[in-house]
Amino acid sequence: MWRDLFQRHGALIVLAAVVVAAGAGLDGFLTAGNLDNVAVGASFLAVIALGMTFVIVTGGIDLSVGTVFALAGVLAAWASQYGSAAALLVPLVVCGAIGALNGALIARAGLAPFIVTLASMLGSLGLMLAVSREGTVTHLVPDGLALTPLVHGRLLGLVGHPVLLVVVLFAAGGVVLGRTRWGQYVYAVGGNEQSAALMGVPVGGVKAAVYTLSGLCAGLAGTLNAVWLGSGVTIFGIGTELEAIAAVVIGGTLLTGGYGFVAGTLAGVLLLKVVQNVINAVGGLSSAYQEVVSGLFLVVVVLAQKWLSRPGAAAAPTAPHGPSGPARTGAP
Repeated sequence: MWRDLFQRHGALIVLAAVVVAAGAGLDGFLTAGNLDNVAVGASFLAVIALGMTFVIVTGGIDLSVGTVFALAGVLAAWASQYGSAAALLVPLVVCGAIGALNGALIARAGLAPFIVTLASMLGSLGLMLAVSREGTVTHLVPDGLALTPLVHGRLLGLVGHPVLLVVVLFAAGGVVLGRTRWGQYVYAVGGNEQSAALMGVPVGGVKAAVYTLSGLCAGLAGTLNAVWLGSGVTIFGIGTELEAIAAVVIGGTLLTGGYGFVAGTLAGVLLLKVVQNVINAVGGLSSAYQEVVSGLFLVVVVLAQKWLSRPGAAAAPTAPHGPSGPARTGAP
């Protein structure tokens, strides 16, 4: 019971402990302004990590989301001169198409996710450089854009709108992954692809859908980030895929697939950002050590997952039998 509790909610437990310790030892950490800055800063990574969760639960990986995120920001800034609708739709269509292409090559052509998404990462980088003229042109988001108050606004002057958007998206993602038949298909594909196919699960369709979703999430995050910054910065977001993968794994999702849940991913994202905020507040370490600490967290979590998954450890719970048979699931 304790092993299963830690595997499900370990990131949340550690997050609570870090927040309590930082609140007791650092002046100003628990102020509304600081907590809101952490939450808003985590929002864009959280949207990317949401899509990544679905991909990793199927046993796949998406290395392209960082570059797609940066590409979406450049496209949104470039398209913003034509209005808010263009600034939102252009990056979503392009990034969704990249995700769909990834899914088609992985699901239909049988190519390895690592190779396919690495290729799309390079292709997205080339497209981004083409739009920005080799990085020499930085497109600015004009004043008065309808999306601006949606990103910079605050509910009751306290909670940033990006935070509210993340809450809505993760609530919807949790329902889809944990309470729908399609969500059970996602778990089944990650648990055992061959068995899932024998049970009638549309394996190819599920894989194509999760990679398309990952591309859309990265595109949405990049669009929001461009509006937040007021420009499409070409170098911003490169390498974000590593943070997203780290957050998903820290949140308890197994890299082998078949187990995970979106609430853990959200806790993993917040844990990474809170640790970075604590390092900045302490001031004794340079910002470079933020990545070192994040890497150490990831190693520790993977080791803990391996220990929890060893023979004799608590097994992942099994979903109720449905029309397609049982499926391994990590849904709460």
